[in-house]
Amino acid sequence: MLSPAETIDIARAFMDKGGPALWAIFAVSFAMWAMILERYWYLYSAYPRQLTTIKREWQHYRRRPAKVAKRLRGRLLEQLSLSACAGLGGIRGTSKVLPLLGLLGTVFGMIDTFDVIAVFGNGNARGLAGGISEALLTTMAGLVTALSGLYFSSDLHERIRILVDLAADELE
Repeated sequence: MLSPAETIDIARAFMDKGGPALWAIFAVSFAMWAMILERYWYLYSAYPRQLTTIKREWQHYRRRPAKVAKRLRGRLLEQLSLSACAGLGGIRGTSKVLPLLGLLGTVFGMIDTFDVIAVFGNGNARGLAGGISEALLTTMAGLVTALSGLYFSSDLHERIRILVDLAADELE
């Protein structure tokens, strides 16, 4: 079992192999995961309280004339939906930026590779491997983190759609 200090050293060495783009991917993916976790926390903690509040409001409105009550019901459901979807745009946005950061790391790695070729020629395999490694690491990191963001964004969107549909049924 590795000690925490050894684990940190291994992680730092891995991040250094990826260059500055991998650090950027790490920072953006950290922000994306914070948004994902916040949305799940909202759905399981704050959303039920908000739904209860809206149900109480609806009890006051449902005795109004049908046309007015229908409009007020629509506004309450829209308010519920908007607050539930509040962070999804940020999650989708970071999911779209992450592959571009991976591509930027690929460019940095290839520039390093061409610099080695310019100085040493094709004979320095170890020098070439460093730039190619940087290119591949950042591409992989950008794609993997983006895919996870897209998956959880879709999952959250579907959960919210189902919850709002259930809320609409309860406000009948």
